[in-house]
This record gives sequence, C-alpha cells and structure tokens, in this order.
Amino acid sequence: MGIIRKIEQLTHNPFLNFYTLETTKKTGKPGQYYVASRAKTAEDLEISRGETRPDGVTMYVLGGEQKDKVLLIRQFRWAVGQYVYEFPAGIIEPGENYIEGAVREVYEETGLRMTPIEADPMFTRAYYMTDGMTDECCAMVYGYAEGDMKDQHLEDSEEIEAFWADREEVRRILKEERVAANCALHLMHFLHDEEPFGFLKA
Repeated sequence: MGIIRKIEQLTHNPFLNFYTLETTKKTGKPGQYYVASRAKTAEDLEISRGETRPDGVTMYVLGGEQKDKVLLIRQFRWAVGQYVYEFPAGIIEPGENYIEGAVREVYEETGLRMTPIEADPMFTRAYYMTDGMTDECCAMVYGYAEGDMKDQHLEDSEEIEAFWADREEVRRILKEERVAANCALHLMHFLHDEEPFGFLKA
C-alpha cells in the first residue's frame, strides 16, 4: 500500500480546495497525487481525520396524488457549462445533521416540504462521489414532498428549475439529457420497480 508523507494545501476557497500529496508508491518510488476537497484545511481532509462523514446530502423524493412522480431539478453546472438533471442536493451546514440538511435543501431549491422516511443505514450512509479525485461524501435521504414549487429561496449563483417527472419523462431524460450519475442510477430503479421505494426493504 502507498504511503502519504506530506499534504500541501494549494488553495483557500470557501467551497472547494486543492491539495498536493507527496507519496511513496507501493514500489517504494516517490510520487505526487492531487486531491480536490470541500475541506477548508489539510487537517480536515478525510486523510487527516481518519473518519468518513457526509459533506452533503442528496434527496430522492416522490410526490403527486399517487406518489408516482419523482422530484427532479434541472441545474446549470459551471463545470460542464450545461444544464444537468439531478436530484435536489446540497452541502450540510455546521451543526446540522444530514436529515435536517435534506429537508432544508428541498425547501430552498423547490419550495416543497419534505417528509423523510426511515431506511436502513446502508441506503443512507455517506458514500464517495468521485474518489479518484476527491474525498467528498454524500448521504442519501428518501421521502415524500408536497406543496407549491417556488424558487424565491435560491441563491443568485443557482440556476435551478424544479419539476415532477413521471416514468415517461424519466425515460426520455435518461435517453436524451445530461444526468448526474447518482440520480441516473436511482431513476433506473424508479423505472424498473413497481414500488419506487421497494428496494429500501432489501
């Protein structure tokens, strides 16, 4: 196994930072690796903490009269310069647990009131997003939402359109649009499973 000998912080940004790792490879040769992280300091990297905790939370939300529609957002993402279809998601604030963060983020991004449902921790615990380049982890929260969609709580940097999608629209989106990976995998369950949250009983 490789060894991390030194961590150097290269940026000091509010939401994302860049670090260089000086390493010893499994062959004994020196090397470098580059890590992007939401950690504000090297001490707060997972490498330094030694524990996994969620930086953010993603919400798989159903609604409609028959609870047969899924809540999606279409958001402009600077990293790709395009709109991407996603689930509502966001960063967990200091002192907030991920379920509280989920309810808050759904309201801020859509104006809807979310009611989370209980699920086995294996479905909700923090998992890595893109571990080849970042230590970012996200928890998952499942639930239902109701109310009228509103966008007055969005930040001026957010370009988000929220909407309910039925199976026909989900099928079109998966075939034709840019979709976040985590969202796409759950939408495949939504299309396949007779009971959308049925897999949570596994």
